[in-house]
Amino acid sequence: MAGKALIGYARVSTSQQGRSGLGLEAQKQALERFAEAEGFTLTRLFVEIETGKGSDALERRPQLAAALSEARRQRCSVAVAKLDRLSRDVHFISGLMAHRVPFVVAELGPDVDPFILHLFAALAEKERAMISTRTKAALAAAKERGVALGNPKLPRARKRAVASIKALADQHAANVLPVIREIRRAGATSLHQIADALNARGITTPRGGRWYASSVRNVLARA
Repeated sequence: MAGKALIGYARVSTSQQGRSGLGLEAQKQALERFAEAEGFTLTRLFVEIETGKGSDALERRPQLAAALSEARRQRCSVAVAKLDRLSRDVHFISGLMAHRVPFVVAELGPDVDPFILHLFAALAEKERAMISTRTKAALAAAKERGVALGNPKLPRARKRAVASIKALADQHAANVLPVIREIRRAGATSLHQIADALNARGITTPRGGRWYASSVRNVLARA
């Protein structure tokens, strides 16, 4: 039986990438894997090939506008492989949310709500601004003094943050694995069945959301 409909959207930033297919095939495969794992049917895939600046405006994204229209018609979500395929601008993403068409990011999983998408976009935007400011300052200092200045704190902080997130995920996986084993012994054989059983028991994912096949697979991979 076919799963719930899902509209795919892929984007490349230059006409050269569009002609060569660089990036498009990887995005398509990521969306197809996501749909299959989560029980969706990818009914259509819209591909955007853009050039130059100013693409963070819906009128410069006719394929995205078409994807939104089709999603409204089918009453389903629009899926992208990664958040930056929608945009790297948090205001643009906020504007998209006003269209009342839900978005799904395959990389983040199906249980990430709009608030989290805004948060990811805002963090990425802030980090880009910080990197840009520091790069300009380093170049100016290099030109004036003849030496290049860098900021080692940001990479170290990012590394610590990643390590902390990984440790929390590992701990959560260690806590939930015995429950998954018990569910399997009770007769559950598929990832979907395990996810349903975890949800029925009121157990949440590390982010506090519902379990899906992909989130169960991630926990088992950590084992």
